[in-house]
Amino acid sequence: MADANALFIPQQDGIDETAMTLAALACIDGFTACFNARDLDGMDAHLHFPHVILSGEQLVIWERPGQLAAGFFDDLTRATRWHHTAYQEQHVVLVSPRKVHLRVVYSRNRADGSIITQHRNVWIVTWQDGRWGIKQRSY
Repeated sequence: MADANALFIPQQDGIDETAMTLAALACIDGFTACFNARDLDGMDAHLHFPHVILSGEQLVIWERPGQLAAGFFDDLTRATRWHHTAYQEQHVVLVSPRKVHLRVVYSRNRADGSIITQHRNVWIVTWQDGRWGIKQRSY
């Protein structure tokens, strides 16, 4: 890279933090609505590719849509009786040009509302190709 400084100090271009935050939250909520509807294509439509997942120390990169197995939800339901996912917290950590970092807390729940697991993650939502999409998730 010719100018490493540009990598660490992105250009500020009069960002509207409130509008960006609302758009990023809408993207995450749309993703989760598709997740709860078991709509893999809809979920992919809320992601940007390549999509980066950092799970513990394992780095996974999805280069294109369609990376979750068709039976993902059947397996999840069979193994845990998963019914839906719900957010307990969506907290903005950082807003910068074309990017919003969020700390999210959500649970995977059974139909009776009992919690199977609770997750605390950092998700990064970016403005790219004329739309907002989830670019990175850290578990």
